[in-house]
Amino acid sequence: MASGSAIRGSRVGAGPLGESERGQSIQKIRVSYWCADGHESRVAFAYDVEELSIPDTWDCPKCGLPAGKDKEKPPIAPKNEPYKTHLAYVKERRSDSESAIILYKALAKLKDEIGE
Repeated sequence: MASGSAIRGSRVGAGPLGESERGQSIQKIRVSYWCADGHESRVAFAYDVEELSIPDTWDCPKCGLPAGKDKEKPPIAPKNEPYKTHLAYVKERRSDSESAIILYKALAKLKDEIGE
């Protein structure tokens, strides 16, 4: 007596109809992109897509760096700057002497308001 399922060994989506069940395949063009670490990513685009629609850079799926079409000159990774506080931005715009003058004026205005 045989036991088990009649669909043993098959998977979801598999069937005798194959491609006609899923639709027609289209022609593809593969474009290679290289990152600064030397990883190659081959991305498939529709064959009839315009050349201008294919991006110049692509994010590398292995390391996340930007990848370009030129293997010899991959794009340089963007420099991540640390978070700056509001005070750090103010110090970039003002010198110490300018800051002292602004502080002096603000203190003088505050003293006038409270009556000292």
